Amino acid sequence: MTASARATELAEIAAEAAADKLATDIIAYDVSEQLVITDVFLLCSAANDRQVRSIVDEIEDKLRQAGAKPVRREGEREGRWVLLDYLDVVIHIQHAEERAYYALERLWKDCPLLPLPEPVAASPATPGGAGGRGSS
Repeated sequence: MTASARATELAEIAAEAAADKLATDIIAYDVSEQLVITDVFLLCSAANDRQVRSIVDEIEDKLRQAGAKPVRREGEREGRWVLLDYLDVVIHIQHAEERAYYALERLWKDCPLLPLPEPVAASPATPGGAGGRGSS
């Protein structure tokens, strides 16, 4: 089983929205074979709390335009790690320090990477590091 077409579409829209707000290290994992609760995990980093909130707002706006609404949102008050759950895709927007500390990539390294549009693709070798938009 692989990620559904809808999950892939939502992940691409969310990745582009995050990139528009200068998120870095944007990567997506197809977790459909490991989890029954979702198909895709999308991870991205932000330099500060304000940028985390800006990325969240942009992702929610773009996904709303695509007809999707989050069923759950966590961490918004602190603004350091926000989780947006759209059932088909779960999006983690993390402050760069949290991204490096929690290293979610380590947990999902056995899952296939989901290709993202070229302008937002990030190297998985640089989580929490310098990577970012356009690096591959």
